[in-house]
Amino acid sequence: MALLMFKNLVVYRISGTTGEAWPATLADVEAGLDKARFVPCAPTQPLSAGWVPPRESSADGQPGTAPLVESVGGQWLMRLMVEQKVLPSAVVKRRVEELARQAEAATGRKPGKRQAKELKEEAVLALLPLAFTKQASVNLWLDPKAALLMIDAGSAKRAEEAATMLVKSQDGLALRLVQTALSPAAAMTAWLAQGEAPAGFSVDRECELKSSDEMKSVVRYARHPLDTEEVRAHVQTGGKLPTRLAMTWKGKVSFVLTDSLQIKKLSVDDGLFDAGSSRGGDEGFDADAAIATGELRQLIPDLVNALDGELAPA
Repeated sequence: MALLMFKNLVVYRISGTTGEAWPATLADVEAGLDKARFVPCAPTQPLSAGWVPPRESSADGQPGTAPLVESVGGQWLMRLMVEQKVLPSAVVKRRVEELARQAEAATGRKPGKRQAKELKEEAVLALLPLAFTKQASVNLWLDPKAALLMIDAGSAKRAEEAATMLVKSQDGLALRLVQTALSPAAAMTAWLAQGEAPAGFSVDRECELKSSDEMKSVVRYARHPLDTEEVRAHVQTGGKLPTRLAMTWKGKVSFVLTDSLQIKKLSVDDGLFDAGSSRGGDEGFDADAAIATGELRQLIPDLVNALDGELAPA
């Protein structure tokens, strides 16, 4: 199995802010993103987030001229860049203690809570220009025909941050997480108890089971057959619910489904990328994007159908 250009997916339903279809064009999206281009952190700025081209470089090789949204096979691709200053807590604490000693020597009394808070803010402000920075990017994929947005985020919090950034940049855009009539936990419980996956899917050899009682005990299986009496006993009589389950779709795409309907650890059959992997630059990007979105555009509705369809908003 080879990694897709998307490692994880959190899926959102797109609509207009008043419930109608969102009418934006590719040019509209580009114009909105352009107003929030990524700018590195200023010396005393702890965090900066903004949009960068989804390609590494533009067609003419000049940085900064590539579009912020790319259309490949009708699928719109974007990338959010997040830069953060790294300040170890021990370093901040040490600087605060130094400032507190100086304040005590000058006034003859220890700083109170309010002054201690001000000293911490002063310490952070002084240290930020010296701090290292770390960058992380988040890939977003918008399917305008299906009215779906997929965010490649390993956590719900990071996905929500990217979704919020996109909504702020686009007039009239509303997003809500896709929810299904049958919860993933209930569906995974049935698949493990019955030893049978839904049509088009197979259960692989990894899962996590968690009890719902106060003990919150967890059982994890890795590289282990799941069609066993032990596993069935855990979900049928042991009071444990699946929170993660490894699956494969049509023998081509493997992933881990979570109880919150996140799709993680995506990988595909090596043969799917053989043709595109030999190409570099823009051709390689287009080939990988077309293959990845082409397969996942089919997997997502199949998975939603396996969970009894999408739940309409109340």
